[in-house]
Amino acid sequence: MSSNFIGVSGLTGRYGKAMFELAVQEKQLDQVADDVTTVAGLLDESDDLQRLVKSPVISREEQGAAIDAVLEAAGAGDLMRQFVGVVAENRRLFALPGMLRAFHTLLAHHRGEVTAEVISAKKLTKEQLKSITGKLKKSMGTKISVDATVDADLLGGMVVKVGSRMIDSSLRSRLQSLRLAMKGVQ
Repeated sequence: MSSNFIGVSGLTGRYGKAMFELAVQEKQLDQVADDVTTVAGLLDESDDLQRLVKSPVISREEQGAAIDAVLEAAGAGDLMRQFVGVVAENRRLFALPGMLRAFHTLLAHHRGEVTAEVISAKKLTKEQLKSITGKLKKSMGTKISVDATVDADLLGGMVVKVGSRMIDSSLRSRLQSLRLAMKGVQ
């Protein structure tokens, strides 16, 4: 399987691919997939955790011990804890969110799913995600895996990317369009 073919490359792609291949080899793909979702959620929800993984000031030993304590408390499996430990030891925790996204991309490809990136101004509820997933599945005619992220700069609305297609219904882009239209009136 070529990782570049399915959209993962660079540092995050290599680590994501390594985690995916390790999970397949150890026959723990579902467990690791659940752990990846949990860790991604923790990173999205906690500013303190984001500061921990991005800080160059905190030593690798302190980062590793702290992130391991968080993973243990979250109930992450040994494979995930060992992987994140290696990432911390290599001073690559800053790239962990990208590694998790790369893993999800590879998992979706492995399962025959299409990954949709949904960027919203506020965190979407489970009901909203379920509705979006259902509508995308109906529209695309295939299994859909949704990767939801938050970008407060959108002001409102959302941006949905599926492959090379993008639907931008964000308030930011609408305001930009209005601004361009107003320049033409002057």
